[in-house]
Amino acid sequence: MRKKEDFGEWYTQVVQRAELADIRYNVKGFIVFRPWAVRMMNRMFHLLEKELERRGHFPTLFPALIPESNFRIEAEHVEGFLPEVFWVTEAGGSSEKLEERLALRPTSETAMYKMYSLWIRSWRDLPLKLYQRGQVWRYEGKATRPFIRGREFYWIETHNAFATEEEALAQVREDMEITEKIVHGEFGVPMLFFQRPEHDKFAGAVHTYAADTLMPDGRVLQLPSTHLLGQNFSKAFGITFLDQKGDEQYAWQTCYGPAVSRMVAAVISIHGDDKGLILPPTIAPVQVIIIPILSQQYEKEVLDACNDVKTTLELGGFIVQVDARKEFTPGWKFNEWELRGVPLRIEIGPRDLRAKQVVFVRRDTGERRAVPRPDVLAQTEETLKEIQKNLAARADAAFKDMIKVARDFEELKRILNDEGGFVRIDWCGRVECADDMQADTNGGVIRGTLMGRDERLGPVCIRCGRPAAQVVYISKQY
Repeated sequence: MRKKEDFGEWYTQVVQRAELADIRYNVKGFIVFRPWAVRMMNRMFHLLEKELERRGHFPTLFPALIPESNFRIEAEHVEGFLPEVFWVTEAGGSSEKLEERLALRPTSETAMYKMYSLWIRSWRDLPLKLYQRGQVWRYEGKATRPFIRGREFYWIETHNAFATEEEALAQVREDMEITEKIVHGEFGVPMLFFQRPEHDKFAGAVHTYAADTLMPDGRVLQLPSTHLLGQNFSKAFGITFLDQKGDEQYAWQTCYGPAVSRMVAAVISIHGDDKGLILPPTIAPVQVIIIPILSQQYEKEVLDACNDVKTTLELGGFIVQVDARKEFTPGWKFNEWELRGVPLRIEIGPRDLRAKQVVFVRRDTGERRAVPRPDVLAQTEETLKEIQKNLAARADAAFKDMIKVARDFEELKRILNDEGGFVRIDWCGRVECADDMQADTNGGVIRGTLMGRDERLGPVCIRCGRPAAQVVYISKQY
């Protein structure tokens, strides 16, 4: 597998050989998520949910089916999502037609806000900050690829209601902080946070803000997005409250959607190498794999030592496994666990028993070193921290190299077609110009303006020559 030579083929092979997903399920656009991927996703979900609950969100579960009457309440929202909806129209053994079509949720605003209108009555009921973990279904028309793009994906969605616009805006900033802390800090995935252009915002939102990362082929993968909904949905669904003066007000709302299954694709692609996955220790299903180097004479002693080290590390809070399978050679096992991306390998053989040591092998650098048995716990903790830090630094450096500037349209076309990545440009702000650039660059899409940075404008739009209105970033996307 050669990642730099053919990223698409490398990605497909890693997903299949590391047993992350099986694409042979006989419904187009749907895959089977296999145990190694699900175990990784569960750790990712846990980190996100722990942070959400620390910041005042509470878990809930809503039905997957949404009545069409709910779905059509907010006009802009339904117009944006109708082309992507799966509809349930029949039920029962006799295929009885339902009185009302039911949508498999593409997102949950129209399911949850119907209930919010019943739950919220007074300012004392606010803020209401709920989240749910689950699947959503969208009839994706583009080519699908495991974890990157499919017709079913797994995510967390938060839905929040506040008494004031200021509180809603503060929640948007908090969503960005959560994304930075967890997706960048724990998953090691670098990103830029953009305010999307008005023609590309979430259907029904006032503004949309989204984190984007770059895959090794220079194409963008969208990560979590957060949306300032304003009062659009509260007015449509009648989500009102009595303020402290006794006056009726509409709630201010936000929503946030970290798509965990898509972030798996970023972790695979950004950290992996020609041997397979390299997983950050924070989300690895197994953080340490112990490989016994067996000989017939010392088999029991070696296995006992492996299990003793395993117990020590587990008591220290690490996820550890001993691979004692006799039908495979140590070399085969080394390759297998490198493919799966386990951060740290520990080898123990007869020589190590005599030397009262173990051998550490890092997945990220391949470094091998002997560690005295009494130091194993402390050295494991230190080594995993170093691996986590190194993966993030390596990813950040590669990401930074893929951010460029184009001063004219020909330069923009050359960069997007030859190199990819983010390209900073001056833009007039017109949708027609954005459409022209997308067509003339074979897929370059304006991602938006960079959050938290006031960037200097050039005098004119690089595409049409009209006065520039914004500094934006453009890239090709999945």
